[in-house]
Amino acid sequence: MTDQLTGSSSFPMVLAERVVKAYGSHVVLSDISLSVDRGEVVCIIGPSGSGKSTFLRCINHLERLDGGRLTVDGELIGYRQSGDKIYELKPREAAQQRKDIGMVFQRFNLFPHLTVLENIIEAPTQVKRQSRAAASTRAMQLLERVGLAEKAKAYPASLSGGQQQRVAIARALAMDPKLMLFDEPTSALDPELVGEVLDVMKQLAKDGMTMIVVTHEMGFAREVADSLVFMDGGVVVERGTPSDVLGNPQHARTRAFLSKVL
Repeated sequence: MTDQLTGSSSFPMVLAERVVKAYGSHVVLSDISLSVDRGEVVCIIGPSGSGKSTFLRCINHLERLDGGRLTVDGELIGYRQSGDKIYELKPREAAQQRKDIGMVFQRFNLFPHLTVLENIIEAPTQVKRQSRAAASTRAMQLLERVGLAEKAKAYPASLSGGQQQRVAIARALAMDPKLMLFDEPTSALDPELVGEVLDVMKQLAKDGMTMIVVTHEMGFAREVADSLVFMDGGVVVERGTPSDVLGNPQHARTRAFLSKVL
């Protein structure tokens, strides 16, 4: 595959080729190869420390690669190739790529001094240079979508954790991303608040959004994912349909993990 390919349905939305990430002598990702088709929902499961979150952060170049390559919609992420050499993009160039990739973290990362509406319009007005009026109209549509239109003028501190996470999802969607990454989006929530966030994610999946979700919510993975990936020790151990991986795992490491969480 060439490096600067124009986005096309003939290419996977995400293609990881022999991705390696290490911190000093500690190898976190080892030779990860994975593809995600457009419109596909992929859930990644595995024990803590298996490299799941690091892999997500590599997809939008919040982490540098130490080997291999990653493309999103046919475009090399975080790097450019000139002849036989690959060069890392400057931070401003990487940020331009990142605007097409929405990411929702475990912690909500909302700006506490801004209202819900202001949090959502911040990136569209600053990065995409949308007018405040246009961004606000879009933000209200997204707040309606996540069931929080009445909270537009509220500040994050007055919201529950589930409400804050739904605002974080609306904020990511405000950039009209082609890909959404979710890094354990319900792990910081009280159990009774998990469902309201998962419901929003389920609707996104129904609407055809390409999603990669690191999660411990096996019920969600079983219901929504097209493909389930089990990672351990920085490698992809097993991948298949949720019913196959959860119901008939092929690898001993997968079986051992699932015996503790199912």
